[in-house]
Amino acid sequence: MGSGLVIGGRDPAAPVDALGLGARRRRTALWLAALIVGLVATVIAGVGFGAVGINPATVARIIGHHLVGWPGEATWDLAQDAIVWDVRLPRVLLGALVGAGLAVCGVALQAMVRNVLADPYLLGVNSGASSGAAAAILFGFGAGFGEHALPLSAFLGALAASFLVFFLARSGGRVTSLRLLLAGVAVGYALYAATSFLIFASGSAEGARSVMFWLLGSLGLAQWDAPLTVVAVVIMVTTFLLTIWGRQMDSLAIGDETAHTLGISPERFRVRLLVLVALTIGVLVSAAGSIGFVGLVVPHVARRLVGATHVRVVPVAALLGAILLIWADVIARVLLEPQEIPIGIITSLLGAPFLLVLIRRFHATSA
Repeated sequence: MGSGLVIGGRDPAAPVDALGLGARRRRTALWLAALIVGLVATVIAGVGFGAVGINPATVARIIGHHLVGWPGEATWDLAQDAIVWDVRLPRVLLGALVGAGLAVCGVALQAMVRNVLADPYLLGVNSGASSGAAAAILFGFGAGFGEHALPLSAFLGALAASFLVFFLARSGGRVTSLRLLLAGVAVGYALYAATSFLIFASGSAEGARSVMFWLLGSLGLAQWDAPLTVVAVVIMVTTFLLTIWGRQMDSLAIGDETAHTLGISPERFRVRLLVLVALTIGVLVSAAGSIGFVGLVVPHVARRLVGATHVRVVPVAALLGAILLIWADVIARVLLEPQEIPIGIITSLLGAPFLLVLIRRFHATSA
């Protein structure tokens, strides 16, 4: 039988959540549930938008018919089935995967270099992929790989750029945030110049137009084939690893001294993050081209929703990035239909005002 003693309306034997961890966990769980529902609704709505509009109920029935065989009898025409399943759904899924990947890589980079203005293209990986893609489009590099020549060339370019950044940033056996930042900027500018030279040297107006469209990002190459599966596996593995590395990223974001105190080698962990981010961005750019600002904007929104702890930020950022890029692609498809706008233009238009607000906030804080 209890003593019945209550102090300040609370039983002293009850556990005290002094840091509000329980409330934060509940808040994170609620946001994750809401974002998962929002992502499913976004996928269905995104598939329905286009030159031929298809209502969400029909989209859901077509997807359900292909996935689980329900409903068993088709009540829609073959044209709608082909549009939903063969054309739009792979594109929307690729958009979700690319958006999630860019967002979680942005979270990792901002922790790695301790700079909240960092994004996945800070390390010059995007420029390397662009150079590889330009070589494939303009000069037939990798033509022996057929339809996979473009994504493979972009991936190899991204991989080469990441190794170059790592080599330049490494000094005395250590890789610091400042050296990574400076090496990434230097390599990025150099490879951007190389891409511009390739465009100029080709003398092909059509080839230059194709390169520029690809550099601005597009999900138009999405199909039910191996590359989509590769992107899905890479994003799932990356998101899982970054989630379980949340504690290490928390310490790295605070400072190297804190990381050392907790028994974490900041140099080794930074290298591990760099390799993972570089490989992930290489795969994403090879599949969808250059898409900016997602990795900059989404991590800030995720932190405002669930706090700065990375084990919570990573999954929330993945879902937010997926939703954002699907809607950006919808705008790119329908704004000037039947002409398609490169998706990178849409994300830049959405991200630039956010960056200006962020800069003003930092200025006000420092003042």
